[in-house]
Amino acid sequence: MTLRRTLTLSLAAMAVALLVPVTALADGAERLTRMLQPLNTYSADFDQQILDGSGQRLQHAQGHMWLSRPGKFRWEVDAPYEQVVVSDGNEVTLYDPDLQQATVQPLDQRVTHTPALLLSGSASDLVENYEVSSSQQGVNETFTLVPKAADTLFEELKLTFRSERLGFLQMTDSTGQRTAIEFKNVEQNASMDSDRFRLELPSDTDIIRQSP
Repeated sequence: MTLRRTLTLSLAAMAVALLVPVTALADGAERLTRMLQPLNTYSADFDQQILDGSGQRLQHAQGHMWLSRPGKFRWEVDAPYEQVVVSDGNEVTLYDPDLQQATVQPLDQRVTHTPALLLSGSASDLVENYEVSSSQQGVNETFTLVPKAADTLFEELKLTFRSERLGFLQMTDSTGQRTAIEFKNVEQNASMDSDRFRLELPSDTDIIRQSP
């Protein structure tokens, strides 16, 4: 799989130093559920890096993202090349304008374990699908999620909230490769047009449909 494709798929997907475990707070899953439950929509600029197991940067990208519960998201990579990933709640479409190609697949069990679907899905599913722990440093609170299922796209996911707003995400896969994403200019629960989660493809686009 090329880095170009890995970069996008990790979306449809920062070690924090000197964190002190929080034992006085509520259970990690319960607290994370409380923080995510009121979140209906979320948008932000993002800065994303993919790092190998030794910490060397393999790829860097910037863009903007939108989430709307339940199950909808749009992830636009502006640089170094344009790519778009959109979920309408039923299917995920990965569109590459340079290649004039789009890949469409249903939201099967594997795809729903991506970070974007985790954030846009039901907060109440966390306890059932993930082992959750939390730690805190000042106004930053980090939740570590480990999937209970074996067939997932990541082995560990860290979500860092700054003053109870999601500001940082790190996903680690089975090879030790990390996808680190910083969110800026965050807006929560703002009005969001449903058309944003529909992707109108040019007529000359090569569309590839994949089964679950």
